[in-house]
Amino acid sequence: MMWNGYGGGFGFFWLIVYILVLVIPIARILGRLGFNQWWSMVAVIPLVNVIFLWILAYADWPRGGRAT
Repeated sequence: MMWNGYGGGFGFFWLIVYILVLVIPIARILGRLGFNQWWSMVAVIPLVNVIFLWILAYADWPRGGRAT
């Protein structure tokens, strides 16, 4: 059996693990900030996640005031 460089038969498994390790903490953080937790799915889309991070950084947060 040849190894294709993507983790063999476990490549899909590691992809799911990576997504869960990334999405679950982001969902909890967004929930604490008062945003819908489904927005954490944006974190797995390349380039869109960076744009969303910038939007989140400068948005008015529904819970609490400004930190500065």
